[in-house]
Amino acid sequence: MPLRQFPSWSRRRVSHGIGYGESVIPWWGVIPFAIMLIAVATLPLLPATSHWWEKPEVQLMVSLLLGLPVALAMIAVDEGELVVHALIEYFQFVSLLFGLFVVAGGIALTGDLAGTPKVNTAFLAVGSVLASLIGTTGAAILLIRPMVRSNAHRRHRVHTVVFAIFTLANCGGLLTPLGDPPLFLGLLRGVPFSWTLHLWPQWLLVNGLLLVTYYCLDRALMVDEDPSRDIVEPLGVRGGGGVIWFIVIIAAVALVPSVDVEAVQAGQATWPDYLPWRELIILGAAWLAWRTGDKVARFKVNRFSWGPIAEVAAIFVGIFLTMIPALRLLDQRAGGLPLSPITLHLFTGGLSAVLDNAPTYATFFEVAANSSLARQPGVALVAGVPEVYLVAVSTGAVLWGAMTYIGNGPNFMVRSIAESAGVRMPSFVGYMAWSARWLLPCLLAAVLIFSLDHPVARWCGWGLVVLLLLRAALLFRGRGLGLPQRPPTPSARL
Repeated sequence: MPLRQFPSWSRRRVSHGIGYGESVIPWWGVIPFAIMLIAVATLPLLPATSHWWEKPEVQLMVSLLLGLPVALAMIAVDEGELVVHALIEYFQFVSLLFGLFVVAGGIALTGDLAGTPKVNTAFLAVGSVLASLIGTTGAAILLIRPMVRSNAHRRHRVHTVVFAIFTLANCGGLLTPLGDPPLFLGLLRGVPFSWTLHLWPQWLLVNGLLLVTYYCLDRALMVDEDPSRDIVEPLGVRGGGGVIWFIVIIAAVALVPSVDVEAVQAGQATWPDYLPWRELIILGAAWLAWRTGDKVARFKVNRFSWGPIAEVAAIFVGIFLTMIPALRLLDQRAGGLPLSPITLHLFTGGLSAVLDNAPTYATFFEVAANSSLARQPGVALVAGVPEVYLVAVSTGAVLWGAMTYIGNGPNFMVRSIAESAGVRMPSFVGYMAWSARWLLPCLLAAVLIFSLDHPVARWCGWGLVVLLLLRAALLFRGRGLGLPQRPPTPSARL
């Protein structure tokens, strides 16, 4: 399919090697974006604003108060094209999340498995594979409800949801372009569908370390639980016919074009070029799933509500608008960045944690494609990008999107679903403390092993892996969390 048929972010106009447009964005142009991040991080914590902020209409009001002035300012400096692109990307982003949210909400895993470390880890392991097949959003929404339900009797549940965000909503989606939005952007830009399978060593290392760590952490916390409260019921599926709508959405994402912005801007568009065909199919599948799906599965088992998707839609419209100057400023400065696999990985990863990881991937994809290395003879290229750079950008965008709630769309949705089920999730800053403690060391190990082409770095990386496994072993024995050592009783549930 010709590249011109895909949406705007797959055809960014290049000016002076990177970016598009001519206006210069000053550093203070990112202040609204910084205020947006501060609002998301602090308003839920302050007693005077916590209940006020929980309302989606309030979140939307704050988003528009910060985002609309940015949009008007960009139009005033003749950068209205960037606003149009941001709004189209937002519509595509929310349409996909909305479709998967509605479809997954009608498919219920019934019964109640034992909320034990083995069962919980199996959920995360299966979900890590599913994330690359049906997307991180689909896997997270499909599995988070039964996971929370299986652990409803437990006092310690936050860590399970946090690790679900790490694995189901982010790191598990590294293997295919359908797994995470950044990799889908790569597919649209000419990266072969099967190329991401080459990232299996990174996928296996990071997800493997997370699963081992989680199992040992969950086992350590079981010493403080009462297993007699656990109710186990046979596992079943209700609303399984909704899988057909999953297939329709996945096929639409992989095969169907969206608005042809390039043809519209060139004045060569016909009426079909104005229609978001992909999003229309996704929304149509969501409507059919809503109308024809199993109501018991949706409303009784899954306790479906619109709150999670309303929160994501309200907050991310502000993020998409206020981050226009931030991405534009990054375009202006990226040409002067020192480029190497390690710097590209860290730049892409670090910014993917606080900017949405899809546009961050798109920016550094262009930076890598216009690098001096891409013009050197004999360099292995994939879609015009040096392969070593493409590996760095791809892994940075997907893996580091788990570092904050806003790094990837499903993160907020998982948090909201868990909170609606009674789990007291950490704040924005509190979640970053969790990710810094449990996720960041795994990512740094992957950086040392795969991004630095030096024996010393690789040995340091494997040494860090050994230290992480030793930490897990201490947790396995009930140590390292300030908890008493597990008594060696034969009834202890693993």
